Amino acid sequence: MKVACVGGGPAGLYLSVLLKLRDPSHDITVHERDPEGSTYGWGVTYWRGLLDKLREQDPESARAIEKSSVRWSEGVAHVRGLTTRRPGDEGHGIGRHRLLAILGERARSLGVRLEFGHEIRPENLPAADLVVAADGVHSALRTRHADHFGTDIRAGRDHYIWLGTTKVFDAFTFAFVETDHGWIWCYGYAFGPEGSTCVIECAPKTWTGLGLHTADEADGLALLEKLFAEVLDGHPLLGRSRADGRAQWLTFRTLTNRTWHRGNLVLLGDAAHTTHYSVGAGTTLALEDAIALARSVHEHAALAQALTRYGQQRRQALLSLQSAARYSAHWYENLPRYIHLPPHEMFALLGQRHSPLLPHVPPRLYYRIDRAAGRLGALRRLRRRLGPKVARAVHARALASRE
Repeated sequence: MKVACVGGGPAGLYLSVLLKLRDPSHDITVHERDPEGSTYGWGVTYWRGLLDKLREQDPESARAIEKSSVRWSEGVAHVRGLTTRRPGDEGHGIGRHRLLAILGERARSLGVRLEFGHEIRPENLPAADLVVAADGVHSALRTRHADHFGTDIRAGRDHYIWLGTTKVFDAFTFAFVETDHGWIWCYGYAFGPEGSTCVIECAPKTWTGLGLHTADEADGLALLEKLFAEVLDGHPLLGRSRADGRAQWLTFRTLTNRTWHRGNLVLLGDAAHTTHYSVGAGTTLALEDAIALARSVHEHAALAQALTRYGQQRRQALLSLQSAARYSAHWYENLPRYIHLPPHEMFALLGQRHSPLLPHVPPRLYYRIDRAAGRLGALRRLRRRLGPKVARAVHARALASRE
């Protein structure tokens, strides 16, 4: 089969690797509009479960990814001059540049052609049996047929900016700072010995009150370094300014699609869906999409059947996480509801922010119930079973109401 993959991010590269491993006779080209070695972002996160899946699919690239990753098993929160730590699941961070290099090298070794500086538009699609739109949240290939895909894009309320820092965090780090214009907070995690990713977020009134909406990048970074001096320990924040010198503040866009393919064109990764960055699942979901699509193409002789099955499986698999991401974003958008709790209680509820029940229960009561459930095995097991079911049901109803 001849495959044209539009977009050289993790999803497109990993898909090309998996397709070649299953059938070396596939003729695969990955088209990336940017020059080789250029990428956005700093580091990405993933969790232990993904690494296990990568080992099953391709042990060689999995070993390289694990070797280039840092790991942590704690979370730390700084709020009102106090610091609290909590144990957590084993997390990993890897530089986006390094991840792309690993996957690109592996793809080339298997015979995949990588064409950089080559932009594919809807009007100049290459001739191929399968065209994969892995060109991100702003996908031009998806946008051309947005009505067919049933594309829905919803902007979040808060403003955020994706930064780097030379500070190497030893745990997944949160810091909450109160200003005269409201709270501003950051998420920080290491991706290698050279530094960490630092995402900073705040409500609109805080963003404008601090003057961040008009500040150029240099002035904005200086202000943010001052606000987060406690956790940065004198290290600078590193930005990626636009041509006009302004900082790249964004509002998160939650993207869903009713169907994921049109003829031989199929959506992959952020072109198909996004989940709020606060759950740290974007890269994981993109790679899992690639695994599912490669498997479906291999298992079904008819391409239409393969693409239909792929879309059905992935949309179902995403329901719980999309719901969790929505509740996570809402937790931060309603930070004043939780921020005045004792720091250890606030941090505990931060860990429970994916719960569909939390917004409807007084925070201190929820904390006490959660503590009791943690001590009683039967309640803990019930919570684990009930939580995902409730989340899936709520999210499914929300999707159905749009159709």
